[in-house]
Amino acid sequence: MPTKPEDHVETAHPSRFNDYDRLAEGYAAENETSLLNAYYERPAMLELAGDVAGRRILDAGCGSGPLFFALRDRGAIVTGIDASAGMLELARRRLGPDADLRVADLAGPLPFPDGAFDDVIASLVLHYLEDWGPTLAELRRVLRPGGRLLVSVDHPFVIPLMRHRAGEKPSYFGTRNRIEEWTMGGQTARMSFWDRPLHAMTEAFTAAGFRISVISEPPFVPEARELFPEEFREITGTRFLGFLFFVLDAG
Repeated sequence: MPTKPEDHVETAHPSRFNDYDRLAEGYAAENETSLLNAYYERPAMLELAGDVAGRRILDAGCGSGPLFFALRDRGAIVTGIDASAGMLELARRRLGPDADLRVADLAGPLPFPDGAFDDVIASLVLHYLEDWGPTLAELRRVLRPGGRLLVSVDHPFVIPLMRHRAGEKPSYFGTRNRIEEWTMGGQTARMSFWDRPLHAMTEAFTAAGFRISVISEPPFVPEARELFPEEFREITGTRFLGFLFFVLDAG
């Protein structure tokens, strides 16, 4: 699991950080059953997506395909992209040979025509990117007018709160690199994240031509409390700080 975050000024490079090919099997297994993914983020994203029957959806950063599977099961026409060939191989096993899965880097141009999708879902992926501008411009381009971009990211208050509780004096404002070391399935990789304040997120969205229609801090699903009693020992309500969700409209 992630270790204590550390400040880092080194620019993340694919060969040194975020090696999801190395972590693919272990990460996919944990994603299936973890509190944050299976009982919090994914149900919340599906709730925000609503009725997706017949909608053309790009699952941007689809990983091993659990969200793709759920959207397709609800009648959506789904395309999945990910920078990790290893993760896409696992997605292919889950989804079958006919699933539209492609290797693509969200930091570069996307292999789709203008207006190809009704919705784009970027689930826990934007916080890997230092500069959101080019990526949001591409996601806006491949959406039809009136389409939606659904985003989940690390909550901007979480890391400063963790550091404050550890006796540090964190800086909330500004965009800063954070490196964590993850060990999953017996494999270890260094992961690079870019933390930014809420205002930087919303300014990036509007600069790319999106209108913010929803900002959500959703509850976890009710059965989570029984399944993860240790994690909920000090949580009395139905919510905790984990991820922040947005629904953005393409004008």
